[in-house]
Amino acid sequence: MIYAIGDIHGQKAMLDQALALIKADGGEDAPIVFLGDYTDRGPDSKGVLETLIAGRDAGRPWQFIKGNHDRFFSHFVQFGHEHDPRVKSGISWINPRLGGVTTLASYGILSQGDPGFETRADGREYLVQYQQNGKAVAPQDIQAQALAAVPRAHLDFLDSLPLSIETDDHLFVHAGIKPGVALSDQDPEDLLWIREGWLTDTRDHGKLVVHGHTALESPQHYGNRVNLDGGAGYGRPLTPAVFEGRDCWLLTPTGRQKLVA
Repeated sequence: MIYAIGDIHGQKAMLDQALALIKADGGEDAPIVFLGDYTDRGPDSKGVLETLIAGRDAGRPWQFIKGNHDRFFSHFVQFGHEHDPRVKSGISWINPRLGGVTTLASYGILSQGDPGFETRADGREYLVQYQQNGKAVAPQDIQAQALAAVPRAHLDFLDSLPLSIETDDHLFVHAGIKPGVALSDQDPEDLLWIREGWLTDTRDHGKLVVHGHTALESPQHYGNRVNLDGGAGYGRPLTPAVFEGRDCWLLTPTGRQKLVA
């Protein structure tokens, strides 16, 4: 028996509720796999990372996968990178649509009003100003503030995470896999970002693939895969799941609810 929690996206209160449901179902030492995207959009990315790191350090049987938003956050703080080639719109990580502005706010780097952006010749959107204390602050200064405010332990945690976890019956990844390609040959970018060619594939992958990344109205079972991203980043519930073999149940305040294809 193993539990899993999909994309948290800074929703610390929802994470606490999900952990309480798992504890009620499986006890204090229930094994949990977290599917990545701990940061962005929600109000308390800092609190989410503190909870996860504290659980790890307390020796809980928790395992963690890196999500694309987690890498985005780390790369901005350490290198000032606002973009990823897989974001076809070219918007900045700080844009509220991607949610970096709320992640920064959780570390005390507040913006008075919406940040200002401009789209340049390369088609990408770039931060041009951040309002603080009635003044426009340059992008490089925001990155410097982030580097000073974000604990090294948070960055080390995110940078150390694997892109997949396997059990006898399951393959846990953040986004999915390229169908027909062995796990050892998968492109790491696909494990973080894939949608095209993956979400429509119906073949069995040998193990039940458990993933997030593509937000739904609620978790869904597709027979060959389970998507646990129920849209917590957009304010929808964060619903944990429990797996016994390839069978899956969602955990609710009233008990287990079988999730079937």
